[in-house]
This record gives sequence, C-alpha cells and structure tokens, in this order.
Amino acid sequence: KMAADTSVDILQKVLENEILQSTKVVEEHLDAEIQKLDQMDEDELERLKQRRLEALKKSQQQKQEWLSKGHGEYREIPSERDFFQEVKESKNVVCHFYRDTTFRCQIMDKHLTVLAKKHIETKFLKLNAEKSPFLCERLRIKVIPTLALIKDGKTQDYIVGFTDLGNTDDFTTETLEWRLGCADVINYSGNLMDPPFQSQKKYGTSFTKLDKKTIRGKIYDSDSDDD
Repeated sequence: KMAADTSVDILQKVLENEILQSTKVVEEHLDAEIQKLDQMDEDELERLKQRRLEALKKSQQQKQEWLSKGHGEYREIPSERDFFQEVKESKNVVCHFYRDTTFRCQIMDKHLTVLAKKHIETKFLKLNAEKSPFLCERLRIKVIPTLALIKDGKTQDYIVGFTDLGNTDDFTTETLEWRLGCADVINYSGNLMDPPFQSQKKYGTSFTKLDKKTIRGKIYDSDSDDD
C-alpha cells in the first residue's frame, strides 16, 4: 500500500509540475506580448491602427460591392439570358431551378431565403425550369428541385432533390448550409467532416447519386411517383 501511495504522490507532483510549467509558458507569452506593446513607439502603434482600419475598410467595400451586385437576398431572375449575366459578375452563385407546382421547391425557397441573408459572399437565385428549357438541357437538369452551384462562371456541382440533405423534407437550414460548404460555394465556418444530420443515423452521411429516369425532354419532380 505504501508503494501505491508513493506512486500516487509522485504522479500528483508530476501533474502539478506540468500545470505549473504550462501556466508559466502562458504567462511568459503574455508578458512578452505586453512588453512588445509597451516598447512600441507611437508611430508603430499608429501604423498598426492604420493597417486594421484599412482591413476594415476593405471588407466594408467588398460587402458594398456584393450588395450592389444583388447579393444578400434570394431573387428570382426572369429569363435564361439574365442567368448568364448574373453568373458572369459574381464568383459564387447558387441557382435554384424550380417549378411552381412542386412542393419541395417551396421547402428549398424557405432555406435559401435564410442563407442568402447570412452568406452575402454568394449570390442566391431562382429560375423557373419551365421557362428555361435551353439551360435545363445544357446543364442536364432532369429533377426538380435542382440547385446548380457555380464558381467563376462554371457549374461545379449540383444538389439534386433532397438526397444529399438527409433524404427528408424536414432537413434543416444548417444541413443545406453544410452541403453548400462542401461545394466551397459559401464561406462555411463549421466542420465539413461533421454533417449536421450525422446524429440522425437513419439518414446516414454518404452522398448517393439520385437515380434519375431520363426520358428525353421530361423533367421530373423529386417528390413525384415517377422518380
């Protein structure tokens, strides 16, 4: 028992020493930072302040530029021609190809409205699939809703139906945000390796390609019996 007590004491001392050492390191680091600030002359402090102001100004200008290009709100564009113009002037674009009669498009609308306000670095648009047959054919859009995810004028990825969103109508805005983050079309601050629906085991986490029936010229609803 004595030996056991002794080893516990030794462990405790080692642990205390470790804590003391790490506290000392932190304190030394803080002291060094404070000393650095103390030693800065007024010119250096002024330069530091100017750099921060410049960075702030730049980010405000960038924000204004985005807003002037129609970022910050979820908008409907009237035609295919508008699509090309809108995509050309913004680095990141999410475009929802929808149809009035498709219930799932309304679910998508709700989430995209929230994300457009949150992620002003990205332009969020919607386009009526029935009024844009050329684009739907060119982008091979067969299922509604489909989100085309566009970077630097090129379509990089698609979200087809709700398959990638947990395969449920009740997916959260966070789940869609995560999926857009995976495509690098928004600045995502969460952990991409940890999908928001991971805890809901029944949905799984892997992406599955939507099995599409491709009868030429026909566009399916992702919630229709055909699909």
